[in-house]
Amino acid sequence: MVDAGRAAKLVYPAPESPPIVCAAGDVRCMLSTRFSKSPAAQGVVLELYDQYGDIVGVEEEHFMNGGFRGTLHIVPAWPTGPGELKHLHWVLGLRRELAAFEAAMNAKSVAPIRYRHRAIAWKFLRSVKRKTPSAYASNWEVGYNLDGSLNTSQTAVRDLLVHEIFHLNDQGHGGWSLRTLAPVVSSIFARCKTDLACLKPYAPTTLKVRGGTYYAFQPNNGNMAAEYAAELAARFFLEQRSAMRSEPFAPGAFKCKTPENAHAWRALSEEFFGGVDLVAGCK
Repeated sequence: MVDAGRAAKLVYPAPESPPIVCAAGDVRCMLSTRFSKSPAAQGVVLELYDQYGDIVGVEEEHFMNGGFRGTLHIVPAWPTGPGELKHLHWVLGLRRELAAFEAAMNAKSVAPIRYRHRAIAWKFLRSVKRKTPSAYASNWEVGYNLDGSLNTSQTAVRDLLVHEIFHLNDQGHGGWSLRTLAPVVSSIFARCKTDLACLKPYAPTTLKVRGGTYYAFQPNNGNMAAEYAAELAARFFLEQRSAMRSEPFAPGAFKCKTPENAHAWRALSEEFFGGVDLVAGCK
């Protein structure tokens, strides 16, 4: 579970304090009271806490170095308005999909998988006069922008948040992507630079930066290996999900496109999922 002291700061940011009706450390009471004026939001928030150990709160106001995006002014924003409740439902939809994914992978693994997606703090926010970033993640907390350019549908939010939750796992494994995938990513980028046609076989997803290249290979975007790995994790999730459902995956198996893809795919599976890969082998 999220630490009760940290939860209190997210749910009742300074200068507020938890209501006196809640016993010290009673996170569920704090959440229930905070969202009591919005029963629709309250129900989702409590389900997220009861089923997954998640906390819903707000981000602190601050200025962020957004890399190629420039400096961003981040402000707290509660997801309780009529046009904002959908974001809570999209987060809950993701949680349910990840729970099914976790169960399917654990059922095939000889040991519990080493991928965590529970007990996450969701910090809702807006960026002043901007729509980026749509989300970011660190220390088992995810910042979620209610006006994020990518946060437009259940499917888009699912893909984005699988990406962000992988960043948390990568961090929890001591920066696994930098240790393991940086040589592969560096060699691909050295060969292709930002050329879309050259990068296409190596890009785990089709996500591109407006006016730039594939997000997995965008320069000046922090640790390129980490972004590539998070995009790889998003593709891994989608392909495993299709295999679980015995559904065809139209883009084809990523691991079968290039030797570099196969190496990265296998490394991710072994580190986080006990080597389980439900996707059929390459012909």
